[in-house]
Amino acid sequence: MVASVAMIAVASVALLLGGLSFWLLAVVVALVMMTEWADLNGATPREKRIAQFALSVPLAVMAPPSLVIENRDFFATGLLAGAAFFTVIVTNRRELAGGVLYCGLPVLALTFLRRQDGGLLVFWALSLVWATDIGAFFAGRTIGGPKLAPRISPAKTWSGLIGGIVLATGLALILHLGKGLPIPLVAATPLLAIVAQGGDLFESALKRRAGVKDSGHILPGHGGVLDRLDGLVPVAPVAALLVIGLAAAR
Repeated sequence: MVASVAMIAVASVALLLGGLSFWLLAVVVALVMMTEWADLNGATPREKRIAQFALSVPLAVMAPPSLVIENRDFFATGLLAGAAFFTVIVTNRRELAGGVLYCGLPVLALTFLRRQDGGLLVFWALSLVWATDIGAFFAGRTIGGPKLAPRISPAKTWSGLIGGIVLATGLALILHLGKGLPIPLVAATPLLAIVAQGGDLFESALKRRAGVKDSGHILPGHGGVLDRLDGLVPVAPVAALLVIGLAAAR
C-alpha cells in the first residue's frame, strides 16, 4: 500500500508539472515494464536490450508536440507496430513483440489523453484504476465470499470486484460534479473497472506461468512496476478509444 501511495503521488506531481514531466515519467516506467516483461518471459539480456531499443523509438515520438511533431498519434501507432515487428523478426520471440505493445500502448494512450484537456482525462483513467484496487482490497478483506479466479489469483473475490466498481464509479461521479467529467465517461467507468481487474488477472497469470511471485524487485517488499500498473495497461487504451468515440459522436 505504501508503494502504491508513493506511485500515486509521483504520477500526480508529474501530471501537474506538465506534458514533458509526464512524458519522461511514462517513458522511464515503460522501459522498466519492458524489462520486467522480458524477465517474465525468459528473455536473454540481448533480447531484452533489443526489445527496449525497439520500444524507445515510438516512445520518443510520443514526446510533447513542442519537442517533436504535432498530430503524431497515428505515426506513433505505426511505429509501435513496426517496433513489435522488428522485435519478433530479430529475436524470433513473439512474446517480446507483444511486450512492446503491452508497454507502449498505455503510454500512447495517456499522452493522447493528456493533450485533450490538460490532465482531467488522465487523472480519471489513473484514479479509476487506483479506486478499483483500493475498493477491491477493502471489500475483499471485509466481506470475502466466493473467489473471482482462484486458479489465477486466489486472493481476489467477487465482493472485491464489486467494491472496486462502486468506488471507481463514485470517484468518477465526483470528477463529473467537481471538474465536469463527461457523463458518458462516468457511465463507462464500471466497465473500465472490470477491465482493470482483468488486467490484474492477466499479469497474475503471467507470473504464475513464469513461476514467480512478483514481476520484479524495483519496489522492495512490493514487487515490480508491472505489479503496480497491471490494471492501467488495458484501461488507458480503452479510455482513449472512448474519448475518441465521444469526440466523433459530437
